[in-house]
Amino acid sequence: MRLVAAARVRRAQEAVLRSRPLLAQLQLVYKTVLDACNREEIDLPILEVRDVKKVSLVIVTGDRGLCGSYNAAVIKAATRRIEKLTAQGIQSQLVLVGRKGEQWFGRRKTPIAATFVLGNSPQPSVGSELANLLIAQFLTKEVDAAEIIYTRFNNLISSEPSIRTILPLSLTGIESEEDEIFKITTKDGKLVTQKQAPTPSDEPVTVPDYIFEDEPAEILNTMLTLFFSSTIMRCMQESIASELASRMTAMQSASNNAKKIVNVLSQVYNRARQASVTQEMLEIVAGATSME
Repeated sequence: MRLVAAARVRRAQEAVLRSRPLLAQLQLVYKTVLDACNREEIDLPILEVRDVKKVSLVIVTGDRGLCGSYNAAVIKAATRRIEKLTAQGIQSQLVLVGRKGEQWFGRRKTPIAATFVLGNSPQPSVGSELANLLIAQFLTKEVDAAEIIYTRFNNLISSEPSIRTILPLSLTGIESEEDEIFKITTKDGKLVTQKQAPTPSDEPVTVPDYIFEDEPAEILNTMLTLFFSSTIMRCMQESIASELASRMTAMQSASNNAKKIVNVLSQVYNRARQASVTQEMLEIVAGATSME
């Protein structure tokens, strides 16, 4: 199972790398469209900041166990967040991605708005459906904000639950300063991870001269929706990578523990066998001595 998880981590890594050109181009076009707009006159519903009375929490967990404390850590972080919002007088509703979260919160009082199956790899259809659901809830003022609770991938032995506000969106920029590339490689026969921040290209960036057939504000609204879907997909990809890395670590620990148990049991059985042989020899010697 460890080798299977390692292969899946590689695929998760490749999915993240394949998504980077789209995000890079989206950021470039976003800046161009934003420069063509008068920021003071931009009035998009998806950017509306209002008093928060109800929050939609997207909780990303796994569909299976045998991955150490991965699911438990996310559930604990979500529970603490719900308790904090409740203490502030803010209502919460849950959007659950992954069966483990559904099994846990299905027995709790917090209402569940929707559930999704994550699977072995995040599907674009699931990310798009989730994004449309959250946007619809926000635009109809069913909720005033949306947050996603997922597991941020650090390395093969370290990951941490993270909380990110995804609605309302902001005009300050769509780049993430914490964006990083992680690579699973081998070194001295062992799997290791290499992590690096994206380095800017030495070549000058040429901003294309766009001709807008529609109003820039309308184009900006479409782009923000596309970016929102990409953000959700990125969070799910990181959660998948964290889950698989946790499963690798858990399977390695299980193998090591099994080897230790085998060694201990071998020593116990050998001692028992030696004690039995010694006892038989003593009995034989005692019988021979009594006959003399």
